Amino acid sequence: MTDKNDESHNLTLTAVMLASLIATLWGFNSVAVRYSVDEMPPVFVAGLRFLIGAIVMVGWCRWEGSDLRLKRVEIWPCLVIGVLLFVQISLFNAGVELSTASHGSLYINTFVFWVIGIEHFITRADRLTIRKSIGVTLAGASVVLLITATDRSHSTQVVRDIPTLTGDLILCLSAFFLGVKILATKSALRIVKPGTLIFWQSVIGTVLFFLWSFAFEEIQWTETTWPSWVGVLYQGIFVAGFCFVIQARLMQTYSASQISVFAFITPLSGVAAGVWMRNDRMSPWMLLAALGIALGIYFVNHSPHNDDKNQGAADDPLEEESSVTGIEIT
Repeated sequence: MTDKNDESHNLTLTAVMLASLIATLWGFNSVAVRYSVDEMPPVFVAGLRFLIGAIVMVGWCRWEGSDLRLKRVEIWPCLVIGVLLFVQISLFNAGVELSTASHGSLYINTFVFWVIGIEHFITRADRLTIRKSIGVTLAGASVVLLITATDRSHSTQVVRDIPTLTGDLILCLSAFFLGVKILATKSALRIVKPGTLIFWQSVIGTVLFFLWSFAFEEIQWTETTWPSWVGVLYQGIFVAGFCFVIQARLMQTYSASQISVFAFITPLSGVAAGVWMRNDRMSPWMLLAALGIALGIYFVNHSPHNDDKNQGAADDPLEEESSVTGIEIT
């Protein structure tokens, strides 16, 4: 593994293309979820996704040489992260079912602003700079605009999905729990290795997803068609598999701040995918909200402070590891 403390690395064209690709693929995840929950219960879909993700992590951990066995001190952090995963993903899938893929991609990516707010006002682990304040304000105004200006009526335009206020609020709540989960993950990584933590959060989450689904959801196997299964496979193989491996490999050479700057692509690609594949209604307000959230993410992730770190010392290793765990955000 490359030691980032020894030397800094400038992003190559290949690295830029790969980082852009995985950010784009994450944006398509909301569309995959929307296709799946068309015919399958939302929590059951989450169970299938993270079952595949756990299998992927077994192969990754064996290749990386990570020990999947938990020490006694590691059990509690993994349980906490697994429960948070269950709550956050269940809310996200349920929210997408009651809204649209475009809205799902926009709202879930506001998690970064919850992280900033919690770290500044509650844990005091980070400070809210002027640049970050601009980004948070811009994104917050965009969310308010999207919630208040969305046309929730059945218009003459042929659309597959109608966003509801309930669905949008659930998605906002999911973004909040994602922010909490990321901060909890950052703390857990002081005790548990990244690969081991991601594997066990997937296992614990999968068990909880299926227990909840079998208790409270009804699965109509005869009503499922190939698009819903393709959606599940995309979530499990591409998001939990391909994106994780590529992101982890990039993190072995480049800093978290160098890679995270591409996160602004995700909400834009998610909206584009929703309009293209689900015929989501594209209003001027949603376009403005998408641009506002993307710019907010860019302002937060790309700052002179990050540039200084890239030119000199490497980022805190804990920051690097927590960025890798962010693969399983949605």
